[in-house]
Amino acid sequence: MSTKQRVVAFSLVATLLGGLVLFTGDTPTVAAPKAVGVDKLLKNVQTGNPKFKTIGRLSFGPSGVLLVADPGSASIVAIDTGDTGPLNKLKKRIDNVDQLLAKSIGATKVKITDLAVNQLSGTIYLATTRNDAILTIDGDGKVGTLDMAKLRYVRVTLPSDGKAKVSNITDVSFADDRVLASGQSGRQFSSKIYSLPLPLEHGASADIYSAETYHVAHRRWETRAPIQSFIPYTEDGKDYIVGSFACTPIAKFPIGDLKSGAKVKGTSIIELGSGNRPLDMFSYEKDGKTWIVTNTLRFHKNLFGPSKYWGVRIESSYLTAKKTNEDSARRDTKTKSGPKGVEIVDALFGAVQVDKLSNTEMVVLREEKGQLNLELAPLP
Repeated sequence: MSTKQRVVAFSLVATLLGGLVLFTGDTPTVAAPKAVGVDKLLKNVQTGNPKFKTIGRLSFGPSGVLLVADPGSASIVAIDTGDTGPLNKLKKRIDNVDQLLAKSIGATKVKITDLAVNQLSGTIYLATTRNDAILTIDGDGKVGTLDMAKLRYVRVTLPSDGKAKVSNITDVSFADDRVLASGQSGRQFSSKIYSLPLPLEHGASADIYSAETYHVAHRRWETRAPIQSFIPYTEDGKDYIVGSFACTPIAKFPIGDLKSGAKVKGTSIIELGSGNRPLDMFSYEKDGKTWIVTNTLRFHKNLFGPSKYWGVRIESSYLTAKKTNEDSARRDTKTKSGPKGVEIVDALFGAVQVDKLSNTEMVVLREEKGQLNLELAPLP
């Protein structure tokens, strides 16, 4: 297949998810969204309380469907929120947002574990550790609570690796014909990728793959470190996950036409520097280019910025780089610039959580001077 024939199989939810890369000609772009009915996404829908054991990562798909990772029950729950617009994006920054959330539910404090913005409505959904609640903030800054008692949902279980249970779910995202998740299960090959076919059917299970990655900074192949965050994409008609890992290689993994239980060997395409843990990832289009954005937490002192939380944007041309694994490009952790096509994003200093609203704006939960603030920030 020629370069001009590269097509993303996952274009169904591109703009809604903010993380799908489309190759048309020589320039990658972000694919346009398609209207999809909930009946195409969910099957055997239940009504009532999903009874989460734990609420982990959040991710929005088409038609206001919210994916929620439940590591405690080793499952993915998809919720038909009915939140389909109109768009009312956050009008002004909210200072001490964690205190605002705590006050709304009568708590002394709340820890925010993840956020996802619904691109149809602009409403921000936040996972918390307080009573495993999902709280919302609309464009006017009003706090709400997702009513667990009356939800329309399906739950899909992630399979274990032999006798080993699923110990962690690190990310989850819609793709064109499936939902993808990453996590850990087992010992030697504990890094896992899960594939759940659409429509998601309540009570069903998923395909499971073991992932092996070359960690550039460590100079060795590893099988235990899980993908922390990812986006799906297609190259030359083949489906991939592009994921980021602690310390911090970004690698791509083929997932098409694989049998469940297979071992998948990744290709590391760039190393962002040892001593970092990635948090979120998405892509966006600007001026004919597609950029991959990821924010990270630096374990060591940050020598090129004001916060241990920082982020970059990476030209999507790195996805087809010729130099990979041992020879892949590397950032110098002592400087702010380079290599070519990798840029520090100033708006991501302090970013604890981030999600894409559009090709021009992102929602940022930012740590500043000992407090947490929620705001819209421009994409560079």
